[in-house]
This record gives sequence, structure tokens and C-alpha cells, in this order.
Amino acid sequence: MKSYRLAASLVALSMSCVSPAFAQEKSVSAERLLNADKEPENWITHHKNYQAHRFSPLNQITADNVKGLKVAWTLALGGIEGGGMWTHGGLTGTPLVEDGFLYFADGWGSVYKIDAHGAKPKLVWKMDPKTDRDWAGAVTCCGVNNRGVALWQDLVISHVIDGRLIATTKKDGEVAWIATLADPEKAETITAAPLIIKDMAITGVAGAEFGIRGWIAATDLKTGKELWRTYTVPAKGEPGSETWKDDYNAAATGGGSSWVTGTYDASTDTIYWGTGNPGPDWDHEYRPGDNLFTNSTLALDADTGKVKWYFQHTPNDPFDYDSVAERVLVDLPDGGKKILLQADRNGFAYALDRESGDFLWASPFVNRVSWTKGIDPKTGKPQEYDPKKDIQPYLGAPNRTNLVGTACPGNMGGKNWPPTSYNPDLKLLYIPTIESCNQLTVTPTKPGSYKAKEFFTGGGPKQHERITGSVVALDVTSGKIAKKIEVPFPMLGGMLSTPDLVFTGHPDGKVSAYDAKTLEELWTFETGSGVNAPPITFSVDGKQYIAIAVGLGGAWPKWFVDSTPELKDIQPSSMLYAFALGD
Repeated sequence: MKSYRLAASLVALSMSCVSPAFAQEKSVSAERLLNADKEPENWITHHKNYQAHRFSPLNQITADNVKGLKVAWTLALGGIEGGGMWTHGGLTGTPLVEDGFLYFADGWGSVYKIDAHGAKPKLVWKMDPKTDRDWAGAVTCCGVNNRGVALWQDLVISHVIDGRLIATTKKDGEVAWIATLADPEKAETITAAPLIIKDMAITGVAGAEFGIRGWIAATDLKTGKELWRTYTVPAKGEPGSETWKDDYNAAATGGGSSWVTGTYDASTDTIYWGTGNPGPDWDHEYRPGDNLFTNSTLALDADTGKVKWYFQHTPNDPFDYDSVAERVLVDLPDGGKKILLQADRNGFAYALDRESGDFLWASPFVNRVSWTKGIDPKTGKPQEYDPKKDIQPYLGAPNRTNLVGTACPGNMGGKNWPPTSYNPDLKLLYIPTIESCNQLTVTPTKPGSYKAKEFFTGGGPKQHERITGSVVALDVTSGKIAKKIEVPFPMLGGMLSTPDLVFTGHPDGKVSAYDAKTLEELWTFETGSGVNAPPITFSVDGKQYIAIAVGLGGAWPKWFVDSTPELKDIQPSSMLYAFALGD
């Protein structure tokens, strides 16, 4: 399944827009990535740093002057084309910035290099991987998505939804090599940004709704060879396989995808990654047992991929509560614990000891949680969880006796993939929240009914009320909500924090800046199209910018828009906006 070849002549579209800064381009070394925070003008790794803080100390734009923020420039991109079951693509990516140059990927995997020096941006080159849109679009669950690229040495490393890993020369946009990691013939797709550690690209896979068996893989960037692959659902006889208690090998189609970029602790050489729902999603009686290692936090040895420890958030999940969200790494003050934070789709924010995996606390961050009475403060498991039972009796869960159930949060979760941001000065974690409930129905799954490239869900959701959102500021020292504001639409973008501000985008097209302590909205701008991507900040020639991609695609307009009827008129777009203070 894996191939590796030179492809320098493949698909690069180079534009002769040479800047003197090219001569000064630096190699992106492992040391630079480890010390990304020492380059506040840049954003050289997906989550800003390995700890997924998405915080910048840049302070030219402040709570006092943010009202003066204006559009500095815009740039129209591609990737809006439809394919397969999708009428159009969208933008979910995080731009990377190095010394005034932006690197960005659209949903179909085209990579753009943009020169942000001067008053007007210039497209330096575009690498088009020539994705077969109808083929790839037919086997992706939840939209034409690509969440970003990575930088390594003199290359831009990117994924394509059809399963490829591509290395593009940073200077001229020529393709250096291609490796095939995922197999769309099994409906394995890749939507997450690569995580670069040492000389490796770490890749997660999507496709749980099609009955894949999830994995996380490491590729040697010097040779293109696979170094290790850790499956998130164990094979027969492997540790954890005893938690799949059927007699027809349900684990083979057991899901556990890993479609959000993980984090890394260099002090222990540990990768932290979240895993998604088991398959089939809603018929949990088809897969009796806890279904490890789905809905879990995994701590992996970076060199071998071996699981050091795990923590499962929702065993035998019947609600589609993926636990894929980014894991935020925080060192508590005054010699406190080294913790891992995660805002789960099940509506609870968790803190784990990231060295041992021990449970510390969990706090609800959504307005309504109906599926459990709470989280056991000792075990971290839902209060209804019974280790002696193969089918967990969660509240409101549909089953083969009562085919319709109701869950709050709904199956989009209390928080979906859009990333949080952590302000290390205020010790606040900002969570983009979805406030929802929905009905769930079970369609009993028959052994042997799995078919490759067809949905394997055991039922599905049905919306029955309006969905809104909120922005939550969570105090990580106590696990308590410090501040919360309600917003009219679900939070489908992501968060950025600076010393006294929080930025985010909304699906109706609004971009907002909030006071970091009070969450008072201090500035807004209407982009005219939906936002489905997180903002970043950077500086060029001493001027600070806020950048965000605008273009709503994916699951919301296809599956959920009836619960937000005002969004039905939002038109597709593919634009990159940059804001700065007016002169």
C-alpha cells in the first residue's frame, strides 16, 4: 500500500515572483520546532507550539486598540470545487508563517506559498496534487478538509485527502517526493495536518464512519519509509483486544480514527493523540465491551509508537463522541503537576497527569449534559459505567430494544475538532463550544454486512431543535469555568489568544475579538461567508497581523444546517483574510 518516488515534475505551478527574502530562507530544524515560541513573529508548527497553546505574545494589537483593526489584505484561493457526495469544498486549515511567507492548504490538498511582505500579498507558487475529486470525495465522511501543512528543513510537508504525504520544495514549489500512507479503497482518508518530530512526520487517519481500523503512523522524512504504525484498535491477542467481546471480529471494522493533529512532550519523548468513535457509531450492541482504544487519549513513545499509557473517556460509546481533540500540555505553577487538557465531544473537559495518565478532574463545559449524571471523581469514568457490563447503560442511549434515544450534547459534540487556545499568563483555556441535543436512532447491524467504502454507522442522528454555541474560558488550576458567553451559532472555527485578547470566527462569517478576562466582544468584522478555520497571528517588518481562512464546507451545510436555518444562505467561498491596525 505504501509507495515512495521522486516526483519533481509532477504538479507544481511556479510563479516568477522572487523576493530578496528568498536568499535568507532558513532551514526549519528540529531545534527550531522545539523552540517555536522563541520566534513570536512566526507560526511554524500547526498548534503554534508542541504544547498546542495557540497563544502568541505579540502585543501590538491590544484590548485598548483592537477597535482600530482593519482589513490589511485578502487573497482568493482555490479548493472550492465539489466532488463525490460534496457540492463544494471548504477551508479548515491553519496557515503557517515563516519570515513573512505563509504556507496554506485548501481542502483538496493544494498548497500555496504567499509572500506577505508589503501592502499587497503575492502568490509565489501553488502545488496542485491533482486529487481525483469524485473518487476521494465519495469516501470521506465529513467534508473536503485539510487542516494544514508542516515545515521541515527546506520542504513543506502536506497530506492529501486521498491518503498521500507530499514533500514540496519550499523555495520553488516543486514536488520532491510522495509517499502513500492511507488506502481510500478502504475509505481511509487523511485530513489532519502532519506533526513533525525530529525527522519524522506523524500522521493520523480519518474514516471511522466507513468502518476502518484506525492508526497513527510515523514516516522518515529523509527516506520516505514508514518507521512505525500503531493501530488504535488492537488485533486479536493484542492488549485491549479482550475489550471487543463479540465472536465475529467487530474490531476489524472498529473505527478509532485519529483525525486531529496531536502534541509532543520532548522532555519525555512522548506523543499525545486522541482517538475517535468505535464503529458502527450508534449500534453499540454490535460491539460489546469497552472497545479500546477508541474514545481515548494515547501516550506514545515517539521513536517506536509503543503505547505508554491510555485513558478512555467514553467506553462502549453509543453517541459518536469522538475524543480526537487536540491535547493541550500545561505545567501548573509552583511545582505543580504536568497536565494534559482536553475538551471532549462528550461535553466534559478533562485533566490528566501527562506522565502517568492518572485522572485528575473533569468539568462540564456545555449547558446541558443528559447522557450521564456526571464523571466519577476517582475513576474519571461516567457514573453509569459498569465494568461488569458489556453494553453500557448510558442515559438516553438508543439500543436494539428502544431504537430512538436523545443525547445532550448532540453527536457533533460539545466541542468538535476546532482547536482551543491556552493563555499561560491567565491560566485560561478557551473552548469553542457547540450547544446542542439531538435524537439518535439505531439500525441493528448484521455480522458480515460491512462493505468497503460504504457508511457503517448502525443508525444515525436526527436533529430536533436549534443548535447554538458558546465561548468558554476554563481556569486550568481549578477546572472551573471562569467565564462563559453565549453566541447564536455553533463554534465551528477555533481559538487564538494573545496577552489580553481572544480571536475566533463564526459560521455566519463574523470574526471577533474578545477581552481575554471578561470575554466582552471588543471588535467584529463581517467577512460575508462562513468561517470554519482557526485564526493565527504573526508579524512582518514589525507589523502584527491576524489571519484567518474563510470558507464554510464540510459536515455542517450538508448534515446540520436545518438546526441553524440562517446559515442556509451562506455562500461558499475560499478567501484568506489578514487584519492589522490602521495607520
